[in-house]
Formats: sequence, C-alpha cells, structure tokens
Amino acid sequence: MEKKINNQVLHESLTMLNELLERHDEHPCSLVVCGGSALIAAGLVTRTTKDIDILGQVVSGRVVPLNELPEIIKELSEAVAEELNFPKNWFNTGPSSIINVNLSNNGLPNGFEHRLIKRQYGSKLTIFFIGRIDQIFFKTYAAVDKGGPTYHSEDLLKLKPTPEEMLQAAQWSMSQDPSYHFKISLVQMLESLGFKDVAEQL
Repeated sequence: MEKKINNQVLHESLTMLNELLERHDEHPCSLVVCGGSALIAAGLVTRTTKDIDILGQVVSGRVVPLNELPEIIKELSEAVAEELNFPKNWFNTGPSSIINVNLSNNGLPNGFEHRLIKRQYGSKLTIFFIGRIDQIFFKTYAAVDKGGPTYHSEDLLKLKPTPEEMLQAAQWSMSQDPSYHFKISLVQMLESLGFKDVAEQL
C-alpha cells in the first residue's frame, strides 16, 4: 500500500531528495510548490496527500515555468518514491499550466512572489510553498475546473475565505478562463458554498 504524505513525511522526503542531489553534486534548484502539500507545510490544513505539485521554478527572484522536471530530479525523486513507498510520480509538474507567459504577471495573482514561504532543505533544494490567499485563488479555480464538490472545495472552505477574498479569487479565476461556461460554473460553485453575494457581483 502506497504511503500517504503528512507534514513529517513531507519534510523527510524533501530532505532525502536534497541529500541525493548533494550526493550527485547537482546544481541547486528552487521550486514553487502548491496544492495539498503546500497546505500541509504551511499548517493551513491537517490532512495527507499523495504527491507534491510543482507549479514552477524560481530564477533570479522570479517565478518562471517548469513544464517538465529535469531528468536528474525525476530520476532521484523516483528513487525517493521507491525508498518511501510513494507513487512513482509523487513529485510532479501537474499544475505548471497555471503559469501562462501570455497573461499579465505570467497568469499569477498580484503579489504572488512576495507571499511565498521559503524552506531550505539543504544546499541543493529550496522549496517555496504558496501562501494562504494564493491557495484560495488556486483552489477556487481548481474547484470549478473539476466540477462538483471535490477535495478542492473542501480545502477552500477550510481556509475560511472572506467574501472579499472570494471575489478576488473569482475574478482571478475568470482571467485564467474567460469563457462563459466557466463563469456559469463558477457562479454555481460560489452559490453552493454560501457565497451568493459574491456570485452576484460577477
């Protein structure tokens, strides 16, 4: 049975990955992590997750796209997976499409980079976990994108967003997908989560 990732296991796995990077004398890397693992690392929710979602990388203080992991990181993360009984793709770039160089601020919420939570795992691996407000933005978008009640909407409610935060998150989500269908689904989700007043402002 594959092992779930809680707070302790999360930091152990990233420390192990750093040690492997050091052993192979690889270049240092700085990665941005979102999703459940970032919620857990920041202490925003108490739950487990099955993977670590990499949004992008930090280069010269800027968050830039990372559509695929470098081959060596992929290989070493698979070694960690084997050691800790994780899914093979526990370390993945699934949400990387959120970063869109054709949108303002690369498609990221304003002030995103200043809210990142930095964690150093050694000389080779730095992880930047996204903060609470950005989780609200991303979880709002993901909850609509998946359709219907999911763990994304559950996480969103656990973050206890204010109506103002939900309005900002909804407006950002529509910048990611400006289609009429998405807006209708967004309005329906907001109403189902008790944010009817926010839905009426869209």
